[in-house]
Amino acid sequence: MHSLEMSGAVARNWWMWLIRGVVAILFGILALQWPGDTLVVIGLLFGAYALVDGVFAILATIRAVEEHQRWWPLMLEGIVGLLIAAITFYDVGITLLALYFTIAAWAFITGVLEIVAAIQLRSHVTNEFWLIVGGIASILFGGLMVWFPLAGALALVWLVSAYAIVFGILMIALSLRLRGHSTALTAGSTG
Repeated sequence: MHSLEMSGAVARNWWMWLIRGVVAILFGILALQWPGDTLVVIGLLFGAYALVDGVFAILATIRAVEEHQRWWPLMLEGIVGLLIAAITFYDVGITLLALYFTIAAWAFITGVLEIVAAIQLRSHVTNEFWLIVGGIASILFGGLMVWFPLAGALALVWLVSAYAIVFGILMIALSLRLRGHSTALTAGSTG
């Protein structure tokens, strides 16, 4: 498909981009209205992902056994996926808590490593100060998540909500631009 044909096909389906944008904005607004429910849904989606991933890893294990290939890493991966899914569906709060503290630990460790990198880069790079500031910000973020878990969880929901709303607005803007392009293409083909 040539780029002109492809852009025409995308433009003719401008309404799909509009719907995508509207749904994203609605999701963002609903997530702001019900932050606790949003966290539970995120946790359940993760559980569903772990379940599907575990099932496919076990199916890959069966195929590996049939082809006389290494199968045990795939089997372990599948079992872990199924166990994580079972734990999530049994008590989604445990999964959310683990995910939350994993993010906090990641932020803290990343911050420390950014500061170490900045110190090592000092002789080679100017303005390494900004990497140190970024590292300090990451450490503070991780620390705040640990000290104020409810506020941190709420902040994560707000970030997801804000992203969804901004993304939705951008998709609506794109759909309107595509609609104009579609109208121009239609007018050009009939004229």
